[in-house]
Amino acid sequence: MNYEEARVYLDNVTKYGSVLGLDAMRELLKRLGNPEKGLKIIHIAGTNGKGSVLAFLSTVLTESGYRVGRYISPTLFSYRERIQVDGAYIEKEPLARLVTKIREASESMDRDGLRTPTAFEIETALGLLYFAEKKCDAVVLETGMGGRDDATNAIEEVLMEVFASISLDHLGVLGNNLREIAECKADIIRKNTLVVSAFQKEEAAEVLRRTAAERNAKLIMVDPGKISDVRYGVEEQSFSYGEEKDIRIHLAGAYQIENAALATEAVQGLRSLGFAISGDAFRRGMKKTVWRGRFTCIHKNPLVFMDGAHNEDAAKKLAASIETYFPGKKLFYIMGVFKDKEYEKVILITAPYAARVTAVETPGNPRALPREELKKAWEVHHVPVMTADSIEQAVKENIETAGKDEVILIFGSLSFLGEAEKAVKELG
Repeated sequence: MNYEEARVYLDNVTKYGSVLGLDAMRELLKRLGNPEKGLKIIHIAGTNGKGSVLAFLSTVLTESGYRVGRYISPTLFSYRERIQVDGAYIEKEPLARLVTKIREASESMDRDGLRTPTAFEIETALGLLYFAEKKCDAVVLETGMGGRDDATNAIEEVLMEVFASISLDHLGVLGNNLREIAECKADIIRKNTLVVSAFQKEEAAEVLRRTAAERNAKLIMVDPGKISDVRYGVEEQSFSYGEEKDIRIHLAGAYQIENAALATEAVQGLRSLGFAISGDAFRRGMKKTVWRGRFTCIHKNPLVFMDGAHNEDAAKKLAASIETYFPGKKLFYIMGVFKDKEYEKVILITAPYAARVTAVETPGNPRALPREELKKAWEVHHVPVMTADSIEQAVKENIETAGKDEVILIFGSLSFLGEAEKAVKELG
């Protein structure tokens, strides 16, 4: 297959949806020669902040001279974005070649009467094959959904598990309450590993402590009391964490201080596992880290920010950022979200700051909440709301009508933020 044919194949597999369970993934990896064996993997789970923590850790490792694989989802700008080495997307030729190899393995499973792999399982295998081929020194791997039955959990040996903030998401799939969701995510903890976690709500923290103890894993949790000297800013933020003083980051958002503190704790864990990460490399990596779509400024006049807040916890963090950076400012929202997300809770939390809302649909996705339904949900809160036929129209109308002291905030499902940023850039 060439690249275009590989993409058609992957798109066709995507139509069959997802199936939870690890047997098919384990069999696929076996038929591919177990490319994961020999890779030094840092496995990241959580509800909000996984991607930012992945970005911090992988950039610090790259700055330390290591070749680092990144596996992320969802993507914003390119399908190839999900698989990266040192920040460079997988190229088309190896993607096509490796997908061809995976398709042959999948077809052999089908002939043997086994369940064939889902799109996410194929993509995970693709990433592992590529990272092995590129001889990566470390791989930072993000779970797709949950933990227990996620395809990434078919990997038997990892160096470290990292848990970003755990909150309610994928209700009914991962669990019906915070404890059940935490148990699902905590199931990525392997025996005798190092586990590093963000500060968690007590229900989730108790689950992590219990699971780590049962599996003889060492758990280190971020201590909020060690965070000090915090300085917020749109262009640059800084903080200290314990003995690490004046850590500077270019990711905006009040919540990024928490994510950076988790990354700092994880770096200390990596040092204990033998990674040579100097103080200078750590600081360079933290400062150089870029992670699009997480309270990111994409236009200066008027100010346009985008953020992937699509559940209650992320909305609370977005609201905290609004209060920190935009007190007294008039905010125009552009929002698109999936119908299976907690959009009503997101609206409840963010409504007090809204001067006007434009409801849009995420294009080409059957999970998209129709814009008229989103409009009705906003009208309950007596906020002026209108709809737009496209993301491009919403962006154009808001930028043309916003004054220099007004802020446009594009938020909701991550899958539409790439289209929104593209529309902003095309307007100049």
